[in-house]
Amino acid sequence: MTEQPARMRGDLGLLSVVAFGVAYMAPAVVTSIFGVIAATSKGAAPTAYVIATGAMLLTGLSYAKMAKVHPSSGSVYTYARKELDARIGFLAGWALLLDYLFLPMVAWLLQAIYLHAQFPAVPEWAWLVINVVLATVVNVVGLKAADRVNRILLVGVTSVLVVLAVLCARHGLGHGGAPAAGHAFWNHATSLSSVTAAAAVAAYAFLGFDAVSTLSEEVRDPRRTIPRSIILTVLTGGGIFIAISFLMQWAHPGGSFTDENSAGYLVSTTVGGHTFADVANIVGMLGGFASCVAIQASTSRLMFVMGRDGALPRRIFGRLHRKLLTPVTNVLVIGGIGLLALNLSLADATSFINFGAFLGFAVVNLCVIAYAVRQWRSGTRHSRVRYILLPAAGAAVDVYLITQLGGTAVRLGLGWLVLGIVWLAVITRGFRRPAPELRLRSTDDTSAPPEATGSRVRTA
Repeated sequence: MTEQPARMRGDLGLLSVVAFGVAYMAPAVVTSIFGVIAATSKGAAPTAYVIATGAMLLTGLSYAKMAKVHPSSGSVYTYARKELDARIGFLAGWALLLDYLFLPMVAWLLQAIYLHAQFPAVPEWAWLVINVVLATVVNVVGLKAADRVNRILLVGVTSVLVVLAVLCARHGLGHGGAPAAGHAFWNHATSLSSVTAAAAVAAYAFLGFDAVSTLSEEVRDPRRTIPRSIILTVLTGGGIFIAISFLMQWAHPGGSFTDENSAGYLVSTTVGGHTFADVANIVGMLGGFASCVAIQASTSRLMFVMGRDGALPRRIFGRLHRKLLTPVTNVLVIGGIGLLALNLSLADATSFINFGAFLGFAVVNLCVIAYAVRQWRSGTRHSRVRYILLPAAGAAVDVYLITQLGGTAVRLGLGWLVLGIVWLAVITRGFRRPAPELRLRSTDDTSAPPEATGSRVRTA
């Protein structure tokens, strides 16, 4: 028998965690999907992002409450197990795993497509392999290295977005002035239905803000740091999306484009010329790499927690490298899944990742309500607005977003849930045994003895 470390290093601060969350969301995505949002909203892209930010903030508040109560790397998986039921917790983690497992693959595939478009001499498959290998190496070394990479690349992306913002503002002032700026938020073609439909699409840009909750065991003072970082990540990302989409909409009024998918490049060319547009595209790809690193890191830690608890095979997924203290096997598995994109189109790869994300968001909101009800029964009263009404509104928004997904996405998502139910039946011997329970203490819980908390994972 040998001793395996059961915890990761807790040395990340608030700034690092917020930078991680913002990098996960990839701020440059606002430029790449600008055309779709502008066309759907009839030329009111920033208004769509205002609505989307408010909607995501509702779920962000619920994440913050749960992260304070349960500072563990398992995110919604842990929250649902503690507040609802161990089996619901397993299925919530399983649904989230669908999103997390395939998000890295989609991010790497996007990188490969755009890099090949700008540098066609290198085949798309080669760019994919290069991105997968580099991100995997960074995550094997550990989050300290990933933190440094994220900070450097995030600065580069932010710089380009700032330059783009200045150029768009200058262009807007010279073509329409202040009246045109007002039309960027609302114009004669805009309607409530169009901006809410656009907000449902814009909400996809926020996917990943919850990823910081998977880092609870790697931060200082997680009960304070993680809740604050979740809210700051949503507000920071939303602020960037609203500001940039407003300036781009000001520079290009209306929602008509020759090609909605490349509208961001068109606007960059209009306000800054082809050279600037090309440079911005390259830097955006570097920012996308930072997002890939962040996605792979958070996914590997969710898998570690599930493996540590026995929800996934412990010998494979519940292990940390002795010296690096990183879940190396999980990182390599995710890298291998990323290589599956060699045989997939972008449409196939992205068709069902959002199902798991929005379902997980809805469950987190329900966890807050369940927690409040349990506290009330024990004599502790919480605000009905903060712990009932706001989480209920957040859950309703998340369910609405699920209904906006295509039929294929819903079918594949439901199929993944069925597979999870089958695996749960296997590990519980036909539901005759309880689902695996969380055996390790929370990051700041030192009251229980090692024997009770399982402070070490023993493996043969």
